[in-house]
Amino acid sequence: MGILDQVTAKLGGQDGQEGGLASIQHFFSSNGGLQGMTEKLSNSGLGKQVQSWVGTGENEPVSGQQMQQAVDPGQLHAMAQNAGMSDEETCDQLAKAVPVMVNQATPQGQIPQQDPFSKGLDSVKRLLKI
Repeated sequence: MGILDQVTAKLGGQDGQEGGLASIQHFFSSNGGLQGMTEKLSNSGLGKQVQSWVGTGENEPVSGQQMQQAVDPGQLHAMAQNAGMSDEETCDQLAKAVPVMVNQATPQGQIPQQDPFSKGLDSVKRLLKI
């Protein structure tokens, strides 16, 4: 899971991977958890990509620009400030992390009833085997 380790370390700023993971967990939970995040992204024109992440096949990529258009700019800006990055850099990192995290959270090809992102950081760590 090398790419996810790199992304969470970057998004964590001075707090490193742990901070980045907490930031992404908060990002998901404040957007309605896994269900809410996938709906938000799907409703923003990324339905085909989201379905590929949830499904059991190959994950389709999403760009940082697409991510930026799909989520709350204030939330992105706060995440970027915490990481010491620009908003664009943060969106590029989220575009790498979100597909991996959604894919890991949906191993059976569907959204689980028990949302790991709403249960806190330890639940996300178990999900990602960190």
